[in-house]
Order: sequence, then C-alpha cells, then structure tokens
Amino acid sequence: MQIKGKVFIVTGGASGLGEGTARMLAGEGAKVVIADMQADKGEAVAREIGGAFMKCDVSSEADGQAVVAKATSLGKLAGLVNCAGIAPAEKTVGKNGPHRLDVYTRTIMVNLVGSFNMIRLAADAMSRNEPEATGERGVLISTASVAAYDGQIGQAAYAASKGGVVGMTLPIARDLARSGIRNMTIAPGIFGTPMLFGMPKEVQDALAAGVPFPSRLGTPEDYAKLVRHILENDMLNGEVIRLDGAIRLAPK
Repeated sequence: MQIKGKVFIVTGGASGLGEGTARMLAGEGAKVVIADMQADKGEAVAREIGGAFMKCDVSSEADGQAVVAKATSLGKLAGLVNCAGIAPAEKTVGKNGPHRLDVYTRTIMVNLVGSFNMIRLAADAMSRNEPEATGERGVLISTASVAAYDGQIGQAAYAASKGGVVGMTLPIARDLARSGIRNMTIAPGIFGTPMLFGMPKEVQDALAAGVPFPSRLGTPEDYAKLVRHILENDMLNGEVIRLDGAIRLAPK
C-alpha cells in the first residue's frame, strides 16, 4: 500500500503510540483523522500534522460512525490503527474485596469491544473502495499487549481485553479476505507512553532494565515503524507481532 494521499484513522491518536503513528502517517503524506477522548491534546496534534480531530468513545457506535464518515469525506479511507485503550490495575480479590465488576466491564468495552467496533465500521467503508493494483482495499491494525500472553498480578481485566484482540485477529482477517482488507495486531512490550510515565521513575527504570535487548523502553516511533511496514507489506495478514525486545513478563 502507498501511504501518500490516503486517509487513515488513528484511535488514541492524541498521545502515546497513537500520536507517534499519526505523526508518522502525516509525515508520509497521508490525511489523518485522530479519534480520541482527549479533545485539547487531539486538536493540538491534528493542527500540527494538518489532520482532523474527532472526539470519540471507541465503544460507541454513533461516535465510530461519525469518525468513519469524517474520514471518507476526506478521501479514500485506506487504514485504521487502533491505539485507544485503558489499563487499570486491580486484583481479582484484593484488600478491599473482589475486583470491581464495572472496572472489568469498562476495560473490555474500551479495549476489546472498542477495537472491534472501529474495525467493523472502517472495514465496511473500505469494502466499497476501488481496489489497488494488488486487489487491496484497506488495512486494519489493532494494539494488543504482551500482557495477553504474560499477564501480571492485577492485570486480569487488561490481559483479558488484550487476549480478545489477539484472538479475533485471524478470524477477522479471514472474514475480510474476499474484500481485500488485511487485519493485523501489534503486541507491544514495555513502552514509554503516558500510562507508564505516570509510574515512579524507579519503576520505569526497573521495567526498562528487564528488557533483554535493547534494554530500554519502547518508543512511539518504534511502534510507528512497524505500522508503516505492515501497511507496505501486503503479505502480512491475520497475525500478531510481538514488539517487545524479547521480554517475558514476571508475575509482578
């Protein structure tokens, strides 16, 4: 796929991995629609990259439809990158009793249902595109996590939501194959994002030291590089790629 001149939706594009991806796509000549709940940050990034911002709860059908409508009004919607997500930490049974059910449900709704909501709506629009010379009509990329495989203490909700993203990668790719739409997932390891930067510095340093090589935090630019490669390599489909420096998470 040629990125230049195409339209891409990036959920969670106001910060972290999503912002890095939005900036990369704009730098490659794409039109980017940032879909995020953070209006001030999202609007600022959109202005800087010459894109558009839409306030969006990814688990809302109406919000998702509005984002896709905005994207298709700008040109050919060729890609969706799902980076919106939340990462609460709560034990199944803790000092204050059982895991709050509303926290678990909200995590599944945003991370898993939200990813699928945006996938289904974007894919529907892409299915009406004129195909590229390769027969391709669009690419979908979602964000899981190494926690889908190595969930730590306190990550039951988060790991379940990301495990769901991993589990739906192949069936969605199979569903959309006849339409020439690819579906991929990236499972990042320990990345320097606003969620992680909210932790104490010593915790950040310990996490970085636990990465075999390179022994550092991943960056939004690292993530965006893989997004670009997935977009440009049309044999990548129906697969989850761990982007983690070979880390395997300990229980805590």
